[in-house]
Amino acid sequence: MNTNIGESQNISKPPFFDGNNYSHWKAKMTMFIQSLDYNLWDLIVDGPNLPTVTLENGDIVPKPRNLYDDNDRRRVQINAKAKHIIICAINSNEFNRISSCISAKKM
Repeated sequence: MNTNIGESQNISKPPFFDGNNYSHWKAKMTMFIQSLDYNLWDLIVDGPNLPTVTLENGDIVPKPRNLYDDNDRRRVQINAKAKHIIICAINSNEFNRISSCISAKKM
């Protein structure tokens, strides 16, 4: 009999967080993300460094998508990938708490 109901045994699926034992899930999730792509882990730890522009008055604002170059798209894409992995690993209550976050680091 499988006593790990709800636990993924598939190495291509992130470990699922059901709201309990966060430290255990965090350790497993850290290893899972690092094994996929260490750049994803760096992004989660350091932040996404999303594309910005500096206005004439000195304010720094998000760069409009129509002005993205290939490097900007790569940075936005890796943030989206990290967010997707996190979203796939949590229950609906946790999703409601973090779904409005712009970056994987904030999630």
